[in-house]
Order: sequence, then structure tokens, then C-alpha cells
Amino acid sequence: MLAIDQNLSNFSDIAVLTAAVIYTVALFMSMVYYVRIQAVIDARRVQVKQKELVGAGAPIETRSEYEEPVDSEAVAKQERFVERLGGMLQSLIWLGIAIHVAGCVLRGLATGRFPFGNLYEYALMITAGAMLVAAIFIQRKEHRTLWPWLLVPILALVFYAYTVLYAESAPVVPALQSYWLPVHVTTVALGGSIGIFSGIASVLHLLRESQPKGREHGFLGKLAKPLPSAKKLDQLAYRTAVITLPTLGLGIVLGAIWAESAWGRFWGWDPKETVSFATWILYAAYLHARATPSWRKAAPWINVIALATMVFNLFFINMVVSGLHSYAGLN
Repeated sequence: MLAIDQNLSNFSDIAVLTAAVIYTVALFMSMVYYVRIQAVIDARRVQVKQKELVGAGAPIETRSEYEEPVDSEAVAKQERFVERLGGMLQSLIWLGIAIHVAGCVLRGLATGRFPFGNLYEYALMITAGAMLVAAIFIQRKEHRTLWPWLLVPILALVFYAYTVLYAESAPVVPALQSYWLPVHVTTVALGGSIGIFSGIASVLHLLRESQPKGREHGFLGKLAKPLPSAKKLDQLAYRTAVITLPTLGLGIVLGAIWAESAWGRFWGWDPKETVSFATWILYAAYLHARATPSWRKAAPWINVIALATMVFNLFFINMVVSGLHSYAGLN
């Protein structure tokens, strides 16, 4: 049995806390970005409306009653500021991801194994994966308004993991001392990370669909205004779900092979196995519904339910329900 390197474990804890602080700063920066870009959108829409009134030959009184003239130079300056802020935000998030991943790696080096020995380590890995997936897919400037919506749940998971799920660095229980651990759990964690991004994209798609561009109204309209179009959000959800389905499916198959080796059976309808399979079915149903015209309206809802089921599996099944997969370090 390998000795635990407490120094590396401490460095891992520091890295995770540092990443959390960086994500917090990025969250506030993303909120400022969100508000500023909303102001730019409002100003540009007023300019368009004024040009339409001028083109239609509307009286000057009508034009002035509609809105005060917009200073084009001031709007352009605001746009340049928003663009710089967006670039800084993206760089800050990449820094946070690098430190987050370093925290996971240091945890693994401290214990001499892959950092999947308990629910705390799994939560760290899946949040790091979700942030990495998001950063890869959010490359276009128009998608940067997604960051506040992603950082809030990720930060909540990281803080919950560190304050409630935290477990001291230690060797894994005998049942997990297998080469199948990194293979099976890495695949499932990757699928879950991509699924988180896909589910959030579907949530925002539903919000944007209820508040179409140019026709936003009320409080939800203000929230939705800076978001990309419903079509683009739907495409993001779909493209990531296409990867989630086979990845989770492969993880389930690998888990079944490991189960046969460890317990002498491929499948036993253990609570974890059952809910994981249900989650995979939901992702398959989402892709099928999206490809079926009569079901396309329901597709985003199915994807959101799949996300909720995955979160339910991560917390309730691991922490409350007793089963053969109860290795969270809490029970």
C-alpha cells in the first residue's frame, strides 16, 4: 500500500480553493459583461428603430418621442469595452480550469492512484470536466453570455464538494483497487461533464424560446436578451448530447464488464446501475425526439430531465441509497 503524500494533498486543496476563488471572480466579471452587453443591445436596437423611422419618412416629432438620439461613438466605445472584458473573462476562466485540473492531478499524485476514490474526488473531476467542455464550446464571442449560467451551478458544486463531501486523502477501499476504476469512472465522468453542459444549454434554449430575439418582455425578457438565439442554443445542446450518449453508454458497458469480474455478474439492477441506465435512455430519447418533427418541441425538456436524473444519481443515489456502489466516503 502506497503512503499518502500529505504535502501534495495540501497543495491539491490549495489549488481547488484557488480555482474556486478564480471562478468566483469570473462569475462577477461575467455578470458585468452580461449587463454591459445588454445595454449595447438596447442601444443598437434603438438605432435600428430610428433608422427605420427615418427611412419611412416619419415626422421628427415621432422620432424624438420614440427615443432620445443615440450617440453612435459612445455605443462603439461601449462595444469595445465589452469585447475587451469578454477576452479577459475567457482568459481568467482558462486559468481557473488549469488550476482546477492541477488540483485533481495533485490529489491523484498524493494518493498514488486516479482521483476517483470517493464522491469528493469525483465531484472535483466532473466539475473540472464540465468547465473544460464549456470553455471548448464557448469560443465564439456571442456564446460568452452563457458563462454566468454555467459558473453558478459549477461553483455551487465545487463549494458543496469542498465543504460537505470533502474526504482526507487515503487509499481506496479494496473493492475499488482495480485497473477498471480509472477506465470505467473516467469514461462516465467525461460523459457526465459533457451532459451537464448540454442540459444547461437546453435550459437556456427553453428560456430563449419563450423570449424570442427582439420580442423580449418582462423580467425573463431582460434575462434572456443577451443570450444567443434559440436555434444556436439548441445546436449547442444537440452537438454535446451526441457525444454524451455514446460516452455514457461506453461507461455503462465498461462498468458491466468490471461488475462481472468483481461480483460475478454483468448486471444486477443495483440503484446506481439502474439510474445510470435510465439517464442513458433519456439522452437516447432526447436525440430521437429532436430528430422527430412531431416530438421536437418536447426534446429540450427531455434533455433537462436527463440532466436532473444525472444530478439525482450523483447525489441522492451516492449519499442516501445503499448499494454496491456506495463508496462515496460518506456512508
